[in-house]
Amino acid sequence: MTVSTTRARHRAARRPSTPLTELALAATGQIGTVGRRTAVVAASSGLVVSMLGSPASAAAGEAGSLPAVDTAALTASARAVLDTAPVVTSPVEATWTVDIPAVTAETPPPPPAPVKAKGKAASRSAVRAAAATTDAAPASAAVPQSVAGNAVLEIAARYVGTPYVSGGSTPAGFDCSGFVSYVYAQLGVSLPRTSSGIKAAGTVISRADAQPADPIWSPGHISICAGGNEQIDSPRPGKTIQFRAIWQSSPVFIRVG
Repeated sequence: MTVSTTRARHRAARRPSTPLTELALAATGQIGTVGRRTAVVAASSGLVVSMLGSPASAAAGEAGSLPAVDTAALTASARAVLDTAPVVTSPVEATWTVDIPAVTAETPPPPPAPVKAKGKAASRSAVRAAAATTDAAPASAAVPQSVAGNAVLEIAARYVGTPYVSGGSTPAGFDCSGFVSYVYAQLGVSLPRTSSGIKAAGTVISRADAQPADPIWSPGHISICAGGNEQIDSPRPGKTIQFRAIWQSSPVFIRVG
């Protein structure tokens, strides 16, 4: 009895086939005529990719492998777009400047407080209230009556309220001798700058003979007699020019001119 043995045939295993693999095989099969660079059209996405063809041995490689794509090989249109694209640059360090206009604020001086005199002479507190008087302000009834008509005292009264300034000899601030010499200078009388110098430049007189406008000297200080046992002077630091009583124990009266 003859036994016939027929073995079943099985289809050889194939690698999966996709549109991309078929296109890749078709591209690599034409290397000889087309060259290494071949345009592959991916029909499923509509994208045109520029790629390098792989050698024929790549077709016999691993199942499902695709040829390498050269992404650096751009199309001519893509290169043109990149070449014409504007280049934006910025400095490493940027400096900002702002111009601020200068603004100067000026405060107007307050108006002088009105001062009324009572009787023959105003009180010293009333005189201090006239501290706002300036070089241009005339003497008024706010000062002792003896000032009226006395050129020296009229000028001296203008500076009531001016602060004491050590070494000062201007309306911005006076010391005692700077004040006396400045007042007399307005009348054309030049006096030394120091209290002892003013004493030496004049003639010593008695208190009974003293008149308003005569300088009054004491060691280290000089003032101007205002009559009625009063004087006007620039006392000391922290004080201002004022009319006040003659406080010196042994004042020396001087006649100048």
